[in-house]
Amino acid sequence: MIFANTQLEVESAQGIRIEALETRLLMQRKIFLSGEINMIMADDFARQMMYLMESEEPMTIYLNSMGGEVDAGLLIYDVICSAGDRVSICCMGHAYSMAALLLAAAPKGQRMILPHSKVMIHEPLIPGGIGGCASSIKKVSDSIMKTRKLTIELLMKHTGRKRTELEKALSFDNFMSAEEAISFGICDRILL
Repeated sequence: MIFANTQLEVESAQGIRIEALETRLLMQRKIFLSGEINMIMADDFARQMMYLMESEEPMTIYLNSMGGEVDAGLLIYDVICSAGDRVSICCMGHAYSMAALLLAAAPKGQRMILPHSKVMIHEPLIPGGIGGCASSIKKVSDSIMKTRKLTIELLMKHTGRKRTELEKALSFDNFMSAEEAISFGICDRILL
């Protein structure tokens, strides 16, 4: 979520003008990913990144999310990866579930975390509960298992961990301090 209603008074040679905080931060090449990961957030993020990627200048993503929809998260993940070495990510607060994968997606050396922030990884969850006939339940189960496999493959790529390590680590809500997230390979250094 962007701070849509926050405005700043900016003084210039032409006098005082009102400027949205969102605009100021975007001009400084800073994007905030806060709150639930969903398609609205993913679309907003993709638009902002497309604008910033017109330049070769570096950009920073500030992440504070408890996770959310896998498909929306994968859209954000693809956009982050498409920016290459120009993007840095800083976890400030939480990077849970899909947000932890987004934190890991930044190039090595450019994945930061604030000292008291936390990271959590786990297996994909079934959205909205489950119901229906046996064949429908099986399709949902097959889809979740494909998502689990993809999550493990992406975390293997970004953390350097082995499949068996990740299967074990994802089998429960695995909460990590900043230091533990660095040791696990999800981020690289504590900022501050």
